[in-house]
Amino acid sequence: MLIHPNPDPVALHIGPLSIHWYGLMYLVAFMQFVLLGRWRLRLPHVAAKGWTREHIDDMLFYGVLGVILGGRLGEVLFYGPTYYAANPLEIFKVWKGGMSFHGGFLGVLIAMSLWARKTKMHLADVYDFIAPLVPLGYAAGRIGNFINHELPGRVASADLPWAMIWPGVDHPVHPSPIYQALVDGVLLFAILWWFASKARPRLAVGALFVLLYGCARFFTEYFRTPDYEVSFAGLTISAGQMLSLPMIAVGAALLYWAYQIQKPVPR
Repeated sequence: MLIHPNPDPVALHIGPLSIHWYGLMYLVAFMQFVLLGRWRLRLPHVAAKGWTREHIDDMLFYGVLGVILGGRLGEVLFYGPTYYAANPLEIFKVWKGGMSFHGGFLGVLIAMSLWARKTKMHLADVYDFIAPLVPLGYAAGRIGNFINHELPGRVASADLPWAMIWPGVDHPVHPSPIYQALVDGVLLFAILWWFASKARPRLAVGALFVLLYGCARFFTEYFRTPDYEVSFAGLTISAGQMLSLPMIAVGAALLYWAYQIQKPVPR
């Protein structure tokens, strides 16, 4: 079995200021958004839509607000309304961790719709552009969860080579943040990056991201200790799986619409 390294969550002290690893992972996520976005500008079908470096830099500001505000509100509303109602000041302590991807996802959708309205860009084109830039940022966030020893996994067999002793847990568990970083993050990035490397129907890339993330998250949730569980159609599923089901349904519907219903977009 492995033992969680349990590193200090504070990466650096500068006088009274503490820089947390969790916050640095978000910085990594935002930096890779810019770098990968600029790389996408080299693709002819992307450049043909008029995307520029200035668009990426401007979009990042809106995206940061969407991720942080949406992610934190999602954590409060989806996973801990009772706790945060009793401890409202904890809502502002984002450096401790506790950010909901589903909340951040909704926050980014809203932020990008505002940015698209401001710039007169087609909203579907915006979603198609940013979709391949999201998974690696998500993976960085999960590494931050691992450093903070958040989101311990379900009980794992001691015979599993990567079963891990988690801080505060007296039995081996699945290192679920690593699973989610690899499957929901790295694997999803590889698929989307390949898919988006060629011209696709409008909204196809964004729809595929929604569909695949919902499927990947539904799978990896089986290895994560659920925040709470609900009964759905006679099955018991976790909160994360419940929130992923609408993504699967909406993503599949949008992908069908992109390929079967909408009129071809001139290129």
